[in-house]
Amino acid sequence: MGRKKTPGLVKRGDMWHIDKSIRGHGRLCESTGTDSLAAAEEYLRQRIEEIRARRFQTRPVRLWQDAAAKYLIDNQARASIVDDSYHLEDLNPYIGQLSLQQVHDDTLASFVKARREKGRKTKSINLALGLVRKILNLASRSWRHPDSGLTWLEVPPMITMQQPPKGMSDAAKAYPLDWDEQDRLIMTQPAHLARMTLYKVNTGCRQAEVCGLRWKWEWHTDNDELKGRVFIIPGDEELTPGKGVKNRQDRLVVLNDIAKSVVDSQRSVHPTHVFSYNDKPVSRMNNSSWSKAWIRAGLPTDEKHLKGVHNLRHTFGRRLRAAGVALETRKVLLGHSNGDITSHYSAPEIQELLSAVSKLCERKSRKNHALNIVRLKVVNG
Repeated sequence: MGRKKTPGLVKRGDMWHIDKSIRGHGRLCESTGTDSLAAAEEYLRQRIEEIRARRFQTRPVRLWQDAAAKYLIDNQARASIVDDSYHLEDLNPYIGQLSLQQVHDDTLASFVKARREKGRKTKSINLALGLVRKILNLASRSWRHPDSGLTWLEVPPMITMQQPPKGMSDAAKAYPLDWDEQDRLIMTQPAHLARMTLYKVNTGCRQAEVCGLRWKWEWHTDNDELKGRVFIIPGDEELTPGKGVKNRQDRLVVLNDIAKSVVDSQRSVHPTHVFSYNDKPVSRMNNSSWSKAWIRAGLPTDEKHLKGVHNLRHTFGRRLRAAGVALETRKVLLGHSNGDITSHYSAPEIQELLSAVSKLCERKSRKNHALNIVRLKVVNG
């Protein structure tokens, strides 16, 4: 009577195959590549030893700062990478030297407390905590040690998002401008910033989309009504350092008479960028000149309201709604995610969008006042 074969081996045709459940691993199903029972049994033995060795292998220790560095290197093309780097810089003194296994709510408590004491808003703190959560998830699911195949982290901890102080919201509210406030703000700004402000409040573009606007993105057409009125910003290009179009989708920008007048005044000023200052592209609007002009214009400086350039985008959206522009049209004009615009919008549809933004020029008492202020600034230097 012959000896019994090793359990878990099955002969299929001429070859022996493994079909065996292994504790801590699951089911192993693969060919041994041989028709010899002895060779197949030796192959199975080696495979079981490899699996068991891997199961009990020690996971190398990785520090948080190692994971942060890998994240920055792997995600250099992300539109938010500059903001992410700032958050990681803030986190480093608190968890930089900790192992990934030591990063959790308790060890992050000192970071949260310090942010609160410095007056940081809950949203800002949660952006940093959300980045911690993302990196820990990557370390436990995607990043592996080359020798062992083990992930950097076995199980990611639950990172708890913060809530505003009880009974109140610490999130600053947007402050859409009325027409008089817009005029006062423009009156107190330097000429280059005044032009950008007037353009932004009439297009709803984000700061990076204004600062990074290039002449090569102007849409050339034989349609006389649309000439000089359309820009298509590619979603895959960087606008300003570390910033691209949000959602990485092409951005359609339609210019009403006021925005077109601003753009036309900039032709031949700079070879590549629509907006420049001292022969160089402007990197950001939200700077000290903006802050000083905001204060001089008598606009809110309390902690309850936003004071940055994003208020111009809110102003644009609010005015469109007040003019009766449909929600779907407002979404397109504000550049919300809406598919590939270069292939989905025809000339008649763009004319419809132009009709919507042109409603912002219809207030007779305010139609040209802000534009005249900008023109006077340019004439007077």
